[in-house]
Amino acid sequence: MVLFGFFALVLVSVYWVNKAVVLFDQLIADGHTAGIFLEFTALSLPAVISLVLPMSAFAATVYVTNRMSGDSELTVVQSTGYSPWRLVRPVLFFGIIVAVMMAILTNFLVPKSVEQLRLRQQEISSSVAARLLREGSFLHPSKGVTFYIRDISPNGELHDVFLSDRRQDGREVTYTAERAYLLRDDSGPKLVMLSGMAQTLDLEGKRLSTTNFNDLTYDISGLITSPKPKRRRLNFVSTPELLLDTDAIALETKKPVAEVLEEAHSRFQQPLLALVASLIGFSTLIVGGFSRFGVTKQIIAAIFLLVVVKLVESTITEPARNDPHLWPLVYLPSVVGILIVLFMLWRAARPYRPRRSQSSEVPA
Repeated sequence: MVLFGFFALVLVSVYWVNKAVVLFDQLIADGHTAGIFLEFTALSLPAVISLVLPMSAFAATVYVTNRMSGDSELTVVQSTGYSPWRLVRPVLFFGIIVAVMMAILTNFLVPKSVEQLRLRQQEISSSVAARLLREGSFLHPSKGVTFYIRDISPNGELHDVFLSDRRQDGREVTYTAERAYLLRDDSGPKLVMLSGMAQTLDLEGKRLSTTNFNDLTYDISGLITSPKPKRRRLNFVSTPELLLDTDAIALETKKPVAEVLEEAHSRFQQPLLALVASLIGFSTLIVGGFSRFGVTKQIIAAIFLLVVVKLVESTITEPARNDPHLWPLVYLPSVVGILIVLFMLWRAARPYRPRRSQSSEVPA
């Protein structure tokens, strides 16, 4: 368990850094604070952890088994009469613990965190400050609109504002103002510009008209309209809903019934794969007994067997998503993995011993 925690921490850190770099570029570049960045990365962690736990369980099992084999501890224990079926028991308990952790993640934490992350993304995308209040940059909050602020004073006053509105066909309006304020009322956010000029260009008639103003209120709610709430995705829905209300969820998410069932059963299949990964790592390494050259060949074989299990998983995914009656195929990778483990343990319990050739008798 200690090594499992170590490998999980390392792998989660690697995955988290890769994801955090992308989030950092998106959020900080859009003017959001570091607190928003930390919130988003925290909400993405459960999904990352669910990806690396099976690999961490496999790595921890292989490391411990390799260490015990190198120190001849397995040889000593086996010489006392312990069979591979008895030796695999602690690994089985360890795999069950990891599987329970995976089940909690896949069935509870990941759906909730992913849903909350999407809601926060929708809230952030409609933020006025993030879209408009960035000094010294030409912003495009909406198609056909360009916005620029030279400077923002500590009291929130905008200096040297430029706003170009090209959303109307055949007409282009450019607003410039020495000062402006961003206000919000019941009808939505407003931009109040002071001491400025509005230039209207008629593209068809090639005519330009200008209007000087002391103050002008510009409705910017159309530039930052909050996105309409989208329908739920399958990975947002809880597992009981997927299993007990399959048809309604399929109708709500606009997904086939087969895909809904595949999503539900895959949340149980992933924890089983964590258990299978641990058992494959142990059972493959104890085949062949003690060797002075170590168990490098067995480690490579264990990795190859894991690849085989993942290939089976990728093969059955498409059929399971196309036919609702084929949902049992989701568990085929775990069944294949268990069969591999049983064969390896059976093989380890009956090690191959070459027959000795009968030596000819030597006359006295």
